[in-house]
Amino acid sequence: MTRKVLRIGICMLHAFLLWQLTPAQATISPQNMADINVNTTGPVSFPLRIITHNTRYATSSPFKGEKPWPDRRPLIISELLHQTRFLDGQAAPAGSFICLQEVLHQQLQDILSGLNDSSDSEWQHIGIGREDGMQKGEYSPILYPTRIFKLLNFKNIWLSPTPDKPSKGWDAGSERILTIGVFENRHTGQRFMAANTHLDNEGSVAREKSVDLILETLEDVRREWAQVPYFLAGDFNSFPTQEAYKAMIASGQVADVYSLVPEALHFGDENTFTGFQPDTDEDKDGIGRIDFVWLGPKSAIAGEPGNREPGNRESCWIAKGYSVIPNVFDAGVFASDHRAVVADVVMR
Repeated sequence: MTRKVLRIGICMLHAFLLWQLTPAQATISPQNMADINVNTTGPVSFPLRIITHNTRYATSSPFKGEKPWPDRRPLIISELLHQTRFLDGQAAPAGSFICLQEVLHQQLQDILSGLNDSSDSEWQHIGIGREDGMQKGEYSPILYPTRIFKLLNFKNIWLSPTPDKPSKGWDAGSERILTIGVFENRHTGQRFMAANTHLDNEGSVAREKSVDLILETLEDVRREWAQVPYFLAGDFNSFPTQEAYKAMIASGQVADVYSLVPEALHFGDENTFTGFQPDTDEDKDGIGRIDFVWLGPKSAIAGEPGNREPGNRESCWIAKGYSVIPNVFDAGVFASDHRAVVADVVMR
């Protein structure tokens, strides 16, 4: 009898603790953010995997060495399933985000179908076609598992002097966009911002000014949502020695996960763009590290010089791992001309 009473007591205590950690079911708005944050000031944390991959748009005129999308599609889907296994709702509160670049509408539908048909989760996306703000042109979408993350707010802007409408910016060769979402972990109540972009490959001025606009927009959204932390992923078409990367570093607002994780813990290759003929002279000028995952703000990153230490619970981000995933295997079919970048972090 005593053991039975003890078991009942333990179960009641467990239920009470779970209730204490469950986020309030209040109306979702930036104004009530401060009140809900009361539930997240304790030692609550969750692992988060951030994947960014320029999957190469489904062209009707493939480069030499490039296979058409129907041949590349199963490779991309298998890669994403592998990288998000047990991070799609099956091991809550751990989760993952997929940030893609260059995908056309049908490619996006193919990838979502592949993810949802092969897992027990439900993946959804935010993002628009860059040419008309609907379905035309390339997307820079953010994919997320709805069993873990609740979408609270999202927006898209064009990287140009007229960010509220489809437009090219400065010396850019194409329209470029930024996708932003504010999310809440359904299990911990923590809120944060996810952002994804693809900077222009032609315009140096456009890349530099786009960085300014992106960082300004992120700060604007943070102010609306009680200074939530954020990550930014994407193809920056900029080596670390070039203007866009230098502007990101010079801003003092963000940190590259590549630099936050000790080099001994990196996995995979250095270069993220390979082209489809990396062993020839065809793509050699573009080969390098141009795809990145950034964390912000720097004041919320544990271990940054002068910032909070990992043991301080006020830190929001702790960088744990950095990987660059192969884009070709024994069969010789390139999944894309880019390799995926994977950042493993902890948010608390």
